[in-house]
Amino acid sequence: MDEFARLLDALVVTPARNRKIELLERYFRQAPDPDRGWALAALSDGLPLRLALKRVLAELMAQRVDPVLYKLSRDYVGDTAETVALLWPDTPGAGRPPSLGQIVDSLKQTPASRLGPVLAEMLDTMTATQRWALLKFVGGAPRVGVSARLVKTALASALGSSLEDVEEVWHAVAPPYTELFAWLEGRSERPTLLARPVFRPMMLAHPLADEDIGQISPEEFIAEWKWDGIRIQIAATGGEVRLYSRTGDDITAAFPDVAVGFAGREVTLDGELLVVRDGVVAPFSDLQQRLNRKVAATRLLEAHPAHVRLYDMLLLSGDDLRPLALTERRRRLEAWFSATLPPRTDLSALIAFDRPSELAEIRGGARAAAIEGLMLKRKTGPYLAGRVRGHWYKWKRDALTVDCVMMYAQRGSGKRSSLYSDYTFGVWTTGEAGARVLVPVGKAYSGMTDEELLRIDRFVRQNTTETFGPVRAVKPELVLEIAFDAVQLSRRHKSGVAMRFPRINRIRWDKPAAEADTLATLSTYIVSAPDASGD
Repeated sequence: MDEFARLLDALVVTPARNRKIELLERYFRQAPDPDRGWALAALSDGLPLRLALKRVLAELMAQRVDPVLYKLSRDYVGDTAETVALLWPDTPGAGRPPSLGQIVDSLKQTPASRLGPVLAEMLDTMTATQRWALLKFVGGAPRVGVSARLVKTALASALGSSLEDVEEVWHAVAPPYTELFAWLEGRSERPTLLARPVFRPMMLAHPLADEDIGQISPEEFIAEWKWDGIRIQIAATGGEVRLYSRTGDDITAAFPDVAVGFAGREVTLDGELLVVRDGVVAPFSDLQQRLNRKVAATRLLEAHPAHVRLYDMLLLSGDDLRPLALTERRRRLEAWFSATLPPRTDLSALIAFDRPSELAEIRGGARAAAIEGLMLKRKTGPYLAGRVRGHWYKWKRDALTVDCVMMYAQRGSGKRSSLYSDYTFGVWTTGEAGARVLVPVGKAYSGMTDEELLRIDRFVRQNTTETFGPVRAVKPELVLEIAFDAVQLSRRHKSGVAMRFPRINRIRWDKPAAEADTLATLSTYIVSAPDASGD
């Protein structure tokens, strides 16, 4: 546990990616089994534990600290684990905690009614840093500045393998990954993938700059629409079906209506997950209603019918098609689809073009059709894991911008926990009695430099008009230029609209708030959903 605590403590204060990888590499080489496997699980997919941690910690802290002090401290620090670790009373002789393996074994065997006392016993054996690491470990989201992919990169590098090899077997192994470590260290055979619907690392695209479109010729590339859904992989074999997101998360339980159509098949496919009603692709907000759910209710399945637009075929009847050229994989996909016609699917349409300038004209119509842009793929290219230059490109439509007025601000988390870095902004509309009023249209927390962030934080503190817990209302004086991809109708927002992917493009210190944009202007960007055929 002590080694893991020191690792987390170093990661959270280390900004450089390569240095983070070095820290992780050292840990994976030196930590024993099963501790390093449980650490790997906590930093990637999460531990197989489901704990009511927030409630239990609040009850434990109420016995040790004034509840008002705890709440105020939590609001200021912005991190529950750090707050509890610092406020928890030190115990004489602390600093000899159990191992990660012992912690997991103990919590697995602990009934919910006993979780509080067991957790308190553990915390009493630890220093403040160890307490913080324990709560990060069991909390499900360490938030120490590393992604699951970065952790897997470090694991592969530490033990002399490649990220692609690790990702290839990832879903064939389970925490604490003793089988995975044994293979990477040459102590056992590669974990078998046969007859298991495991995730295969996806091929990703590079953004294409407008000035580079001239390199795309019809002789070398195919063109497809870039749809506004999420990439999905369908893996069906051995009587099982699994649906995976782009990052390898298993989302089968949320989309049983798609999975059932592939029962008994032997195939792995790449496609785009959408919601489609009567042949029309619904806005992304409709798909969001079904994402991140452990179970999909029948009503939700009926109101938001899932659909997969198929792009590529990776495996068929046990044969690995990934080394083949894209044109050959597409030919086999079309033949298989015609012969099987799986429900809730169709094929991504190919877009004919004769010259690069024609693609520019086609892309120009993407926004009106509520499509994200174009995908351009090299005909002779194999299916390669990751973002390989020169093979696949995404040419997204240009972002839209509007000038909005900051209305509310909230402190961030992690290293931003002491700064007001999350902003709610609005546009002008006509209220009761004809008066101009601001209505909120979105939130954003990205797009600022460190210097801009500090300046905005000062503005928030100096111009607060009201406080609502951790949120501050501010004088409607600061204009933010917001870039976004689309606008959708929304009954959940007072303004009636929701912005897609809003981010701060510029801070308009020079612009009077009265000159910011209106709801009428923003509403002009609402577009109707496109036909599902893609034609």
